[in-house]
Amino acid sequence: MGRLVVGLLIGLLLGGVLTFYFFVGTPRAMKAPGTLIQPPDPNNVPGGAAQIVLRQQFLNEALGTIFKEMNAPAFPLSEPSADCEGRITIQQQGSGVETGVSFENNRISSPLAFTGSYASPVGCVRFSGWAQSNLEMRFDQQNQTVFGQINVETVNLDGVNPVMSALVTPIVQSTINTRVNPIRILDGRQIAINLPVAAANGNLQAAVTDVRADVRDNALNLYVIYDFAGGPLSVASPTP
Repeated sequence: MGRLVVGLLIGLLLGGVLTFYFFVGTPRAMKAPGTLIQPPDPNNVPGGAAQIVLRQQFLNEALGTIFKEMNAPAFPLSEPSADCEGRITIQQQGSGVETGVSFENNRISSPLAFTGSYASPVGCVRFSGWAQSNLEMRFDQQNQTVFGQINVETVNLDGVNPVMSALVTPIVQSTINTRVNPIRILDGRQIAINLPVAAANGNLQAAVTDVRADVRDNALNLYVIYDFAGGPLSVASPTP
C-alpha cells in the first residue's frame, strides 16, 4: 500500500511537470518593458550622443555591498509552513560559483548561486544550486528609462533526485525570471537634461530618443542619444 501511495504521488508530480511543459512551455521572463537595445552604428554616431560607461568591477562591487551590508535577495516559491520557508534566496557564493556579472563576447552573463526550500505534496524539498543567466538591455522611451532583463538559461541543482529536480527546476527558473525583473539601471531623472541658461533667458532641454549599447573592454558602454530643444526660463529655475 505504501508503494502504491508513493507511486501515485510521483505520478502526480511528473504529470504536473509534463502538463506545465506541454501547455506553458519553458518558463520565460515576464513581458519585458520597452525595446531591446541595439549596438551602435560606428559609421553613424549622432552628434547629440553621450556615452555612459559601467565597468564590470563597478557592478560586482555594488552586488558585493548588497550581500555584505543588506539582506540577501529572497523570493517566495510556495506557501510557507512550520518547517518550510518556501522561498529561494540568492547567495553571494555557493555550488562552486560566485554571483556576479561577467562581460565577454559582447554578452552580459550572470551566474546566480542560491539556496531554497519548496513545500511539495510529499514534504519540504530543500535545495541549493546555481543558475546561468544572461542580461539583456532594454530602453523604455515613454518613461525615459533603461532596464536590465535577466533571462535564466539553465538551473543546476545539487544532489536533488530526478523527480524532485523536474518539479523544482521550472519553479526556480520561473521565479527568478518573474520576481527579479525588470532591473532599473538608469531612470529619467538621471539622464534627463533641463539646464537653465539665464543669460539666454531660457532652459536647454533634451529628451532621450534612443539608447545603444555594446560590451567591450570589461565594460558596458551605453550611448544615450538626445534631441535638444530650447524652452522658456522657468520661474523656479535658479539664477547665478
